[in-house]
Amino acid sequence: MYAQATINNLRHYSPEDRYARCITASKRINWDIDADVIRGRRFDTADKFLPDGLSRVDRLYFVTPADQRFLSQIQGRTYANIFGLAERFVNAKVLEVSQNHRYGDQVALEALMRFSSEELKHQELFRRIEKLTGEAMPGGYHFAADPNDFARVIMARSTWAVLALTCHIEMFTQQHYKQSIATSDGLSPLYRDVFLYHWKEESQHAILDEIEWRAEDERIDEAVRDQSVDDLIALVVEVDKVLQAQSVADSDYFIACSQSHYTAEQQQAIRDGVLAAYRWQYVVSGVQGTRFVEVLAEMVSAEQMERVTTALAPLMA
Repeated sequence: MYAQATINNLRHYSPEDRYARCITASKRINWDIDADVIRGRRFDTADKFLPDGLSRVDRLYFVTPADQRFLSQIQGRTYANIFGLAERFVNAKVLEVSQNHRYGDQVALEALMRFSSEELKHQELFRRIEKLTGEAMPGGYHFAADPNDFARVIMARSTWAVLALTCHIEMFTQQHYKQSIATSDGLSPLYRDVFLYHWKEESQHAILDEIEWRAEDERIDEAVRDQSVDDLIALVVEVDKVLQAQSVADSDYFIACSQSHYTAEQQQAIRDGVLAAYRWQYVVSGVQGTRFVEVLAEMVSAEQMERVTTALAPLMA
């Protein structure tokens, strides 16, 4: 089924053909939040939300199974919120780069307009999921980042860097669903469906991201590319600031609401573990588990790649 195609099996088509195929897939897999995803359901706190392969709660060996489940729910709630956060700037950039096609390839323009519409739908979906998780979980949860403020910070950097970050996100989205969420037992059926339908459309977005990133790379000169590499590093730093703040907020919420008492040493281990899980989810898995580095290496010099690798090293540890 084309809707489930990955970048790998479409990259040998021309950009023109890939735009058209993304439109075909978008029409075929179009879904509705209420009719297809939520379907009147609510979250059950007897289920995990995020699988261990992403939450890494099983690495906190001293945390009881019940609390591991609760921590997976907290992380799952944040996982949805961070995607909602990212899609605010992604949509802003898609609308911006679509202007490159306004007097040219109208098929490309349609593909990007569909991309934008789907991103707006995803943002609404994640707002709905935040409301539903809030109804099921104890009070006191706090999402630390403001989507509009974060989008403004991201959009201040070069288009090349923003498209690189976007491509990275869209690529690891595919990996997370296919390798963890789709295959893990004991997850909330509603939560799984949220990311099933999200993945179906993000599969096409990842293809479009790479096309636009490569096109931008062809438009710029070496001096702009060199500055854009530094911008990409700066964007990863901004993402990590969000992860650090949210890992503290989520750990404190967990400790306050959990069924067990944890020592000061254990509480610090929980904070360290949640931060490590978030860095794995949003940085490391996209570098190690997708073709992002391969695409990046085709655009930058060895020295520029070394700068990126050096900057990422503390997060990869």
